[in-house]
Amino acid sequence: MNNKKSTKNGSSEQRTRGSKGFVRLADVAALAGVSTATVSRTFNEPQKVKKEVRERTLKAAAELNWIPNAAGKALASNRTHIAGAIIPTLDNEVYARQISGLQSGLSDHGLTLFLGCTNYDPEQGLKQATAMLTRGVEALVLAGENYPEALFTALETRKVPFLITYAFRTDLPYAFVGFDNHAAFYRMTHHFLSHGHRRFAAIFQPLENNSRATERLRGLKDALSEACITLSDDALCVGRASLDFGARSFKELMDKKADERPTAIVCGNDALAIGALMAAKEMGLKAPDDFSISGFDDLDMASRFTPKLTTMKVDNQRIGSLAAQILGQVSKGPVDKSKSIEIKPIFQIRESTGPAPTRT
Repeated sequence: MNNKKSTKNGSSEQRTRGSKGFVRLADVAALAGVSTATVSRTFNEPQKVKKEVRERTLKAAAELNWIPNAAGKALASNRTHIAGAIIPTLDNEVYARQISGLQSGLSDHGLTLFLGCTNYDPEQGLKQATAMLTRGVEALVLAGENYPEALFTALETRKVPFLITYAFRTDLPYAFVGFDNHAAFYRMTHHFLSHGHRRFAAIFQPLENNSRATERLRGLKDALSEACITLSDDALCVGRASLDFGARSFKELMDKKADERPTAIVCGNDALAIGALMAAKEMGLKAPDDFSISGFDDLDMASRFTPKLTTMKVDNQRIGSLAAQILGQVSKGPVDKSKSIEIKPIFQIRESTGPAPTRT
C-alpha cells in the first residue's frame, strides 16, 4: 500500500522535499520548470527576470511554502540584500512618505529596508548605524547631516554606499537628495516683505542637532537683515513641532497691544502653523486680516484647513524613490557627489497670507 501524499501536479510529497523533509531551492526550480539560478535571481534580483518567469517561480515557491534562508543566502552570495535608513523621528508624516518611496524603490533592486530612529540625538544615530553595519547593510540613507564624524568614517572604511536626504549645500562633501532649506525660507520671508510686513515673529521646532531647522531660521534672518529688520529673541518661539506648541506660542506672541503684535509669523513646519491658526480662532483673530502666517511641508490638512495655509510643498516620497534609484546603481564604495539631486520646493500661496494689516 502506497502511503505517499500526492501534490497537485501528481508528484509525491517525498519527491518534492529534501531527504530531511525540508523544501529546497531545487524543489522550487523543478516545480516552476526553471533553473536554480533563476529561482535565486527571482528573489535576489527580480528586475533581471522576465515577468512571466518571475510570477511562475513565485507561485511555485508559494505552493511549496518556501522562502529563502537569509543567512544561507548571505553566506553563499557574500551579500545580505539589506539596506538601512536612519531618520530623526517617527512622529512626522514627511519621513513616513520618504520611507515609503525608499522601501518601494529598494525592493525593485532586491533590497530589504532596515529602519533606525535617532530622536534628534547624533550619538543614537551612530549607534543605529553601527548596529546596521554589523548586520551587513549594503547601503545607507541618512536623513539630515547631524551625525558624528565617526559614522561617516565607518561608512567610508567599509566602503558602504550612502547618501544624505533633506539637505542641500554646495559645500556638502557627500552625495545628497534634498532641498535648500535656507533658500526656501529666504524666499518665504520675501513674500511677507513684499506685502508690507515689518513686524515679524517665528515659531520653530527644536534647533539643536537639526541642521534643517537651523538653515530655515538662517534663511529667515538673512532676508530680514537685508530689509534692516531684526528678529528679536522674544519674537522667536522654539519647541516641540506640534499643534499644541504652535497654539501656545501664538497666544504668547499675540498677548500684546494691537500695534505691538507681529503681523507676519513664519513657522518651521505646517503643524506649528496650523496649531497657531487654531489658537487664533479661540482669540477671535483671523488670517490674513489680523496677521499672516506660513508653514512648510504642505501636509494634507494644510490645503483643507480654514484659512488654507500658505506653505511650501516638498515631494518627500520622490526623495525616497530617487535615493533608492541612486543607491541601487552603486554596489560598493562612495556615491559620486555628481549623482546628487536637488529638489525644488513648490511655493503654495494660499489664504493665510496677505498684505500687512493697517492699524488705526
